[in-house]
Amino acid sequence: MAMESKEEALKKGIAEFYDASSGTWEDIWGDHMHHGFYDPGATAPIRDHRAAQIRMIEEALRFAGVSDNPLKKPKKVVDVGCGIGGSSRYIAKKYGSHCQGITLSPIQVQRAQALSADEGLEDKVNFQVADALNQPFPDGQFDLVWSMESGEHMPDKVKFVSELLRVAAPGATIVIVTWCHRDLLPSEANLAPDETSLLNKICNAYYLPSWCSAADYVKIANSLSLEDIKTADWSDYVAPFWPAVIRSAFTWKGFTSLLRTGWKTIKGALVMPLMIHGYNKKLIKFTIITCRKPA
Repeated sequence: MAMESKEEALKKGIAEFYDASSGTWEDIWGDHMHHGFYDPGATAPIRDHRAAQIRMIEEALRFAGVSDNPLKKPKKVVDVGCGIGGSSRYIAKKYGSHCQGITLSPIQVQRAQALSADEGLEDKVNFQVADALNQPFPDGQFDLVWSMESGEHMPDKVKFVSELLRVAAPGATIVIVTWCHRDLLPSEANLAPDETSLLNKICNAYYLPSWCSAADYVKIANSLSLEDIKTADWSDYVAPFWPAVIRSAFTWKGFTSLLRTGWKTIKGALVMPLMIHGYNKKLIKFTIITCRKPA
């Protein structure tokens, strides 16, 4: 019961955080609520950061080997932790797919549906409030299972990947783009205390449970007999992102938006420099993991 209570509190915190912050994010950054992908060493204005967020989707699809071939392209997609539907709409338009998005935030669902209606995509995309660890879909439904920066919120990573596998159709591609901590050295049982302390401060602001490494995800994927497991550290490709988010937060528009949204969003803004510190220490790793369900 205590564990259920802790998980329910986490889910409630995540929902309230995104209920409060999603409008501010959209006002400044648009409908893609994730990192951008940049050439190493690049600096860019916000309009280019939005293009970099689109590039992130394209690079993830390319890395996963998702085909543009009309006979092989994904027809049914689930977007796990969909935000306000940016990835779902992009993938639906790119492939003609039918996309189902899930999030814990009712506000995000409402906004995702509204934006999709504005783009004439009501027949292609649908969004609902649901738990990624207990998805409201039958087994084997989707030929592309997509999780863009939601895995870090999952308190049980084994259950998370198992649920992605459950809803995947035979032969489906699974894409997980997420925040990880560095892989442990063979001589290490845990992260150093100062590293754990830094991550805990970030967890408290962004409603994150314990972090894991890319190696942990690979171990989980292997234990579930997933195939074609690939992973990469894209930290260098996302380096300009957090400095740009900080700059946007301290523009007049960003500052007044933060004040309107309340303490949860302000607390998130105040720890943004810790994300940069974590990347610079090589502690935080921006990771992609892709794999395939056996056919």
